[in-house]
Amino acid sequence: MTDAPDTEAIARLHEACQNLRRELAKVVIGQTEVVDQLLAALFAGGHCLLVGVPGLAKTLLVRTLAEALSLQFNRIQFTPDLMPSDITGADIIQQDAVSGERKFRFLPGPVFANVVLADEINRTPPKTQAALLEAMQERQVTAGGQRRELPNPFFVLATQNPIEQEGTYPLPEAQLDRFIMEVLVDYPSEDEELEIVKQTTADFTPSATATLSAAEIEQYVHLVRRVPIADHVAREALQLCRRTRVGRAEAAAIAEKYVRWGAGPRASQHLVLAAKARAAMDGRFFVDERDIRAAAKPVLRHRIITNYAAEADGVTPDAIVDELIAKA
Repeated sequence: MTDAPDTEAIARLHEACQNLRRELAKVVIGQTEVVDQLLAALFAGGHCLLVGVPGLAKTLLVRTLAEALSLQFNRIQFTPDLMPSDITGADIIQQDAVSGERKFRFLPGPVFANVVLADEINRTPPKTQAALLEAMQERQVTAGGQRRELPNPFFVLATQNPIEQEGTYPLPEAQLDRFIMEVLVDYPSEDEELEIVKQTTADFTPSATATLSAAEIEQYVHLVRRVPIADHVAREALQLCRRTRVGRAEAAAIAEKYVRWGAGPRASQHLVLAAKARAAMDGRFFVDERDIRAAAKPVLRHRIITNYAAEADGVTPDAIVDELIAKA
């Protein structure tokens, strides 16, 4: 039997998402699917990898999202010389003005925010990448021999430029797996680009109004986890992931031909969580197959590692997911 308070909370979440979309649309033209995927990742309690060429308003989108959610936003520009302490913070020596005594004081880094944009994360060495990825996984940082909790909610959006690969440090598969979704940011349509040009060349800067608080977001994250899912729907999510695993009995033919490494168990967990978030955002206190299929591409595309045959034949992870869904 459905819990009445949870059902009412789902209705409030649905209304909050509609308000959020309206506020974001004041500043960011188009990208409605990207916005929905970011919101799903947020309410699922995960982190996102944003992939798109420069100039597609990724930073603007993330900053506006933070404004609409009343959350603190920090942007970290990843460069080859960025150090872990530049992200997490460091102990500095401070002298007491009265006693003259010197003592260490921790100066928090930019990771101490609710929404963190890790811009071009693949431009910094693995040691620095690991500092952020530890924060994502543990929701805490270790600095000066002490562990320090990060604020709640904590939402990391990392960007990668798909064009320039020279001088980059690609994220290992195990670290990519920590992102609940890889969201593709594409070019706007002609009409959308016209609106962008008109808006950005006018003497007016639109802004978003805060519609949710940090406490409400935390409540909705827990609410999403309480959304029930039937066994047959959860099994569809599992089968989508398991059929990408090469060398297993359940592997699909297209996976055996084009996949070097398939999605692991964390993919199944994230796919169910993303589907629950989509259902809740849609105002439903249940998950069906539509939610699983809608979340499949962003959840699986960075977890399906293709081989040389796929590159030669122009087969992408998205095409593989489409084939798996079609034959589900």
